[in-house]
Amino acid sequence: MVRARSTERRAEIVRATLEVIAERGYRGASLSAVAERVGLSQQGLLHYFPTKEALLVAVLAERDQWDTGGSTRSDGVWRIELLASLVEYNAMRPGIVQTFSALLGESVTEGHPARDFFTRRYTQVRSSMAATLRAEYGERLPGGLTPERAAPLLVAVLDGLQYQWLLDPDSVDMPAAFGDFLALLQPPGQEAVKNPQS
Repeated sequence: MVRARSTERRAEIVRATLEVIAERGYRGASLSAVAERVGLSQQGLLHYFPTKEALLVAVLAERDQWDTGGSTRSDGVWRIELLASLVEYNAMRPGIVQTFSALLGESVTEGHPARDFFTRRYTQVRSSMAATLRAEYGERLPGGLTPERAAPLLVAVLDGLQYQWLLDPDSVDMPAAFGDFLALLQPPGQEAVKNPQS
């Protein structure tokens, strides 16, 4: 019972942190602002997360957990048709996407506390996307690239579209643009993967 309450409290703190980061950016998001939002003292917050960096990593890990729920096969490989669903889902939650994108942008600076997280994350994501592409196309994509060569391009499209959409949502239809990218991966004359929700 105590453990369940602690888990719920940690989840509440993570959600509040996402909100504060979305409003103020990582550097402007103080532990005291998060603590105030959840009705704790700063010392009380430190009971759950001993440092701001620990809280940041928990926020990023939680965001990834939301994204991967139900999107993989039993062997852990993403299903390519659900990548389009993820893009559509992200288009409905701009605050989360903005927070992630802001942290990603900030993390490229030397010494940023999320740098190691994103470095490890991208190594894992590229590997996962290569496995997805291999499951869909085999050892060679229609254009001749191997899944390993194409995986960084797929990840770049996913993240790059998010930045463009955040900056100009009226001009960039993120789900449609990602569908267009998937169409480029198909052999000539074959229909592109459809978003199951469209």
